[in-house]
Amino acid sequence: MNLLALIQAAGPLLWVLLALSVYVIYTAAVRAQLLGRLGRDPSALVERTRAVTAESGPAAALAELDRAADPTPAAAVLRAGLSRADRGVDAAQAAMNAAVLAADAQLYAGLSALGTAAQIAPLLGLLGTVIGMVRSFLVFSSTTSPTPGQLATGISEALINTAGGLIVAIVAYVARNALRAKADRIATQAERVREELPAWLAPRTLTPAGRSVPEVALHFDSLPTGGAAR
Repeated sequence: MNLLALIQAAGPLLWVLLALSVYVIYTAAVRAQLLGRLGRDPSALVERTRAVTAESGPAAALAELDRAADPTPAAAVLRAGLSRADRGVDAAQAAMNAAVLAADAQLYAGLSALGTAAQIAPLLGLLGTVIGMVRSFLVFSSTTSPTPGQLATGISEALINTAGGLIVAIVAYVARNALRAKADRIATQAERVREELPAWLAPRTLTPAGRSVPEVALHFDSLPTGGAAR
């Protein structure tokens, strides 16, 4: 029995499962492509931005980010924090929180749909099984001596729909878990940047020797001395 014969024997419900399988494969492919583009390692960019922030300030670091044109969520969080750095650490933190929420919405979009498909597909297969068994019992009610071919029609419909529902569910479940693991890794990078950036923005001043020290330490230079030693 070829594939076309199997589809015809499975009844109309199998077409619903086929449409669902196309949706699952398309969604998984699109999400995998997006996460692959957003999943580039931002470590080098983060370190370079940190160095520029320490040396030249947030404005120069923001210009460096703009030149890099990195699409990763970690870069977006950096950009949000540095763009509000002139308004204080609290404003930068609030901007980064909003950027993390936007990144999460982008990273996890479509995953709930794959999870729903993984739950619905076995139920559709079970529905096809029930319909096929009902058809088999209708043969018994209408014919005193049904032939194996008449019984096989309903049984084939039941088994094919069961197998189709399980296959679609397995593909959707595996794709959802793989994509979620990838999204979790990318989100962790963005969270790390959100935790580290406030420390970069702590007010610091360079001494004449070039060392960075807290500004409060410079107040000791203004204290009056007891006079020049002779």
